[in-house]
Amino acid sequence: MHKSNLMDMTEGRPMKLLFVFTLPLLIGNLFQQAYNLVDSMIVGKLLGANALAAVGATGSISFLFFSLCNGISSGGGIVTAQYYGARDYERVKRAIVNSAYIMAVSSIVTAVIAYRLVPSVLSWMGTPEEILPDAVTYMRMTSASVPLIAVYNYASSMQRALGDSRTPLYFLIVSCFLNVGLDLLFVGTFRMGVFGAALATMLSQLLAGVGSMIYAVRTNPFFRLSRSSLPFDRAITKAAVRMGLPLALQWSMIAVSTTALQTFTNSFGPVAVAAFTATSRLEQVVQQPFGSLSAALSTYASQNYGAGRKDRISAGFRDSFIAITVISAVMFLIMRLFGNTLVGLFVNEEAVIDLGAEALKITSLFYIFLGTIYVSRGVLNGVGDAFFSFINGVVEVAGRIGLPILLSLIPGVGVWAVWYTAGITWALAGLTCILRYVWWMRRNSGKTADGSDTTETKAI
Repeated sequence: MHKSNLMDMTEGRPMKLLFVFTLPLLIGNLFQQAYNLVDSMIVGKLLGANALAAVGATGSISFLFFSLCNGISSGGGIVTAQYYGARDYERVKRAIVNSAYIMAVSSIVTAVIAYRLVPSVLSWMGTPEEILPDAVTYMRMTSASVPLIAVYNYASSMQRALGDSRTPLYFLIVSCFLNVGLDLLFVGTFRMGVFGAALATMLSQLLAGVGSMIYAVRTNPFFRLSRSSLPFDRAITKAAVRMGLPLALQWSMIAVSTTALQTFTNSFGPVAVAAFTATSRLEQVVQQPFGSLSAALSTYASQNYGAGRKDRISAGFRDSFIAITVISAVMFLIMRLFGNTLVGLFVNEEAVIDLGAEALKITSLFYIFLGTIYVSRGVLNGVGDAFFSFINGVVEVAGRIGLPILLSLIPGVGVWAVWYTAGITWALAGLTCILRYVWWMRRNSGKTADGSDTTETKAI
């Protein structure tokens, strides 16, 4: 990669910039989701619905542990992008180095804590006894892989901050195909069960992370570090942690809320857990266009905020909202027309397929709110609005914990409360995000690009 592959997002049409930057992210995120989809399909088809439920039962708690690690280290990406937008290239290099220090410490600590707590947490969640041993095995392997996955997330975060969304994609595609092959080998041929599925993902992520890092060091001019860039920088680290901790808190609160919803789902038995796993995997795919656009907006907003171009931030939000409206409508139609076929990709049991297909008809009504969350989050995280992260997390916790209790009191709702909870929570969080975005824009609309306000919430 040459410097020409980096992207300055402070000039040019927002829609075009966001599209060019988002497309590699979307492809990469779809391949990333292929890890989960391949694991789920192979486990569900070859090992049965109980094995699929065991893998699915670990999803929310895995998200919690990854959130703690990735949230803290993500702050470095925001700081790096703001320095890049301000064209302070020496501090860009220092931010890259100090973000690596943060990533290494947070990932190792998270992995150790997660590995030790797995059996207790899964038992506390009420994981059904028939799937608990497999769930513990899969979750412990996932915990051990946290530092390996953090390497890739760090490398891709730094490259995205500099406007390069393509390089991480290449390594992710290769590792995804490797994951498919290893899944079939470990689960299908060697009969290693859920342990084999987790091992395949672990090795594939290791390849993506190490390969991406080596390539970045060899080819990216900002990764060619001088001795002066290597020392610990207290100011940059403080700024990165100040940005990252609210993100970690936000994602951790969301993870806690999804863990609570998973616990509620567990009370309905293995069929409900398997259906919830299948619909969750499908909706992770639905979220990829939203998530990719959100990541692009975060870089776009960070660079333009660093350059003092708040007018461009507003234009980027507007164009992105149009995009998520179209995507939501398309996904709504797909889920309602092909729900049975899609859930049937994961399991053979008719009871699970019927339950999952009906559930998709419920949640697809709320996709527009889900997209709104991602677009607002991308902009607000990019400009360093730390308090927004706390607000967003509180709303999602309140929704996923409080709504199941309220909905279960309504006669006839029963297991459907699981999916109504997900949709209504998206709606509440989406509306809250819009209100926060409007507040931030009004608060900053009267300030000039080179005014004194540029140091208010900015990391640099």
